[in-house]
This record gives sequence, C-alpha cells and structure tokens, in this order.
Amino acid sequence: MENKDSFDLLGTVEYGGCSAKLDPLKLQFLLKDIPLRTDARVMVDISTHDDAGVYKLNDEEALIVTTDFFPPVCSDAFTFGRIAAVNALSDVYAMGGTPLLALNLTMFPSQSIPPEVLAEILKGGQDAINESGALTMGGHTIDDNPPKYGLAVVGRVHPGRLVTNAGAKPGQVLVLTKPLGTGVAIAAQRLGLISPEAYQAALDSMQLLNKKAAELMLEYGVKGATDITGFGLIGHALGLARASGVVLDIDTRSVPALPETRRLIADGCVPGAAFRNVRFAGSELNVYCRHEEKMLAADAQTSGGLLMAVDANRAAGLLQELHETGIHPKAAIIGAVSEKTSDTVPHINLY
Repeated sequence: MENKDSFDLLGTVEYGGCSAKLDPLKLQFLLKDIPLRTDARVMVDISTHDDAGVYKLNDEEALIVTTDFFPPVCSDAFTFGRIAAVNALSDVYAMGGTPLLALNLTMFPSQSIPPEVLAEILKGGQDAINESGALTMGGHTIDDNPPKYGLAVVGRVHPGRLVTNAGAKPGQVLVLTKPLGTGVAIAAQRLGLISPEAYQAALDSMQLLNKKAAELMLEYGVKGATDITGFGLIGHALGLARASGVVLDIDTRSVPALPETRRLIADGCVPGAAFRNVRFAGSELNVYCRHEEKMLAADAQTSGGLLMAVDANRAAGLLQELHETGIHPKAAIIGAVSEKTSDTVPHINLY
C-alpha cells in the first residue's frame, strides 16, 4: 500500500512512467541516420526494435543488455523505486534471460525534495533487484527535475534458449500475462477519478516481476515474445509482427484489463501516449473493434506483462500454470498469429 504521509512524487510530474516515452515516430526519425557498428557476435541489435540487445560470448552463454528509467508513477517513493526496477528487469525476462548485474540510474532534484525520498526510491529498487537475484554494482546520480529512476541491466541467456520478437510463427496463439490499463490508472489517480482499490490493483500489477512468467515461457518452448510497456499492446505487438513477418489477430474482448480502466476510457480518461501509439501503427493497423477497446490496446503500460506466441497445442497448459501460480490470475489467450500474404496486408488486426 502507498504511504499516505510520504512526499507526493506523482504531483511533481506531467507524465508518469512509460507514458513519458518519446513519440515512437519521432524516435524512429531520430535514429534512422545514426551509423551503428556491429559484428558477428551480435545476436540482437536495434534493427528489430527488440526489448534488449544480445551479444554472444560463446556457444553456452550470451549477454543481454538493456536500460529503462522514467518519472514517478505514484506518490510513494519506495513503491516508485520498485516499479521502475521491475520494469527495467522485465526486458531481460522477455528475452528468456536471467538478470545478472544492475546499475542505478537516478535523476533527483536535491534542492526541492528531501534526500530521504531518494533513499526510499533506491530501497524500493533494491527490493526488486534482490528478488530477481541480480547484483547491484553501483550507479549514477545527477541533480535534475522532475525526478526519474531506473536501471541499466545485464542479463545472461543460453544462445539456444534466446526468445526474441522475431520468433512468432503462423498457427500459434497469443498469450498476455498481465492486464492492461496502467497508463489510464496513473492518469485517473492524478485526476481523482479512480477508486483507491482499483489504483492499488494497478500498483500491485506494476510491482510484479515477470520472472515466473518467463520461467514458464521457456518451459513451454516459446521463441517469440515481447514485454508490453510504453508503446502499448498495439506498439509492441506491431514490433513482434514486423520482426517475425506475420499478422497478429487480436480479440480485444479477450484482453484482460485492470479494474475500472474500461469505464475510465469510456468516460474519456485516455492519456496522450495512447493516441501517439495509434498514430505510430498507422496503416499497419486494422481496427474492427470499439473505440474504447482500441484505446485500451494503445494505452502505454508501465511494467506490463509478457506477450507470447505459443504453439496452439500447448497454450492451454501454459495458461493453466500461469493461473496456478496465483500471481497471474488474469493471464489470457488474446489472439492468434497468421501468415502475412502480401506487403499490403496490415500487421495487426484488432477485432
């Protein structure tokens, strides 16, 4: 639960969490002319817009490298720190890896916020790092306003067990492990539109490591997956579809949502990041569903779940085990992977 007597971090920011990500169209434009080097040991780089980079050390081990940081998503410092760390660690889990090392990335206005608040942020982050089994090796802190926190993470993975966003195959089904709606919940909290119970459900979801889901993902032989964060289900599903050369057919009625978020969207509580994510998909998105379902699918997630492409004959077993863990009760089959028959066929269909 949030500490009601703590400094109100959420009140210091305009955009919280992954909603603060740069517009993906602007980012795409900025990166297009940067001359990047590579070599034969690079297994995954920026070209496929995957969750992390992967560098092969030898036939038994590869390194996963990633980073993520953002402004506060809640008022409580410890909770914010934990959520930010869980979000950064998720990229390693999405690739089928194990977190190994972490560095704190901290931007904090030392003149306007008590230093004890920063200590609580770091404690929250360390709580998540400890749970992951990784080691904190240090970090970097600058004086900046508004506050921001996250991690640079190094993980490891066997090259043969690597999971990427290029591994989805026609005939597979799509499994989503966490409900959507964190962006809506954060915005609604700022506006006083969400109940304490519903907001707490969003905080609980954001604090949940994708560790167990990733373990089950590997047990069930999944090769294509991504985590759902700032570009929403639409944006990250589009990355999976593009890299895999497939079409994803998503049944929006099957998509799990956090409490009250569908109502909030219907009432007009839709963060700007959701509209940016829809624009980013452009003509590669076909929409056959209600506007509210489209905007839920576009909602920028902070510390969201894993989207996996699973063999159809194994999906029910995976879903049952996710439910039996007790930590993924809303995991659901939300669609299917189909063949992309021509360049003019959109990558994503929302039904």
